[in-house]
Amino acid sequence: MKQWIFALLLGLVAVAPAQARDDHKTYPLSDFFAREDVQNRLGNDVKFYFGDQAHPAIASRLGEYQSNKKTNAFNKTDQEACEWALLSAMLSLRDRAVGLGADAVVNITSNYRNTPFSSQSEYMCGAGNIIAGVTMKGEAVKFD
Repeated sequence: MKQWIFALLLGLVAVAPAQARDDHKTYPLSDFFAREDVQNRLGNDVKFYFGDQAHPAIASRLGEYQSNKKTNAFNKTDQEACEWALLSAMLSLRDRAVGLGADAVVNITSNYRNTPFSSQSEYMCGAGNIIAGVTMKGEAVKFD
């Protein structure tokens, strides 16, 4: 019995690295923001501006913040898992902005594994067999 358990554990250890996956993928923000559950959860109190997207004049800058969120990717498509992690990150950015009295978060960029990715229309996500994650960075601001 002990030999069987040892052989099973040895097999799992040998196979695990071969199955590890950490694909860096980009997905459209439009798909994410089109979801009714995302709109309901994020609300309208804080506006989000990605990359170099135009926004109203800034009256005060309240600080930059980064949110690194992961989620269970089991039994989800990569995009589903990435959108779940993105929702968590965006909620974190929103909550920080609300706490600072900000109107918006501007210059939002992906920064997964310290790989900057700036876009008005896409975000970057790391997708694996078990875990998916996003890191979003943005600046909380107050408009005129």
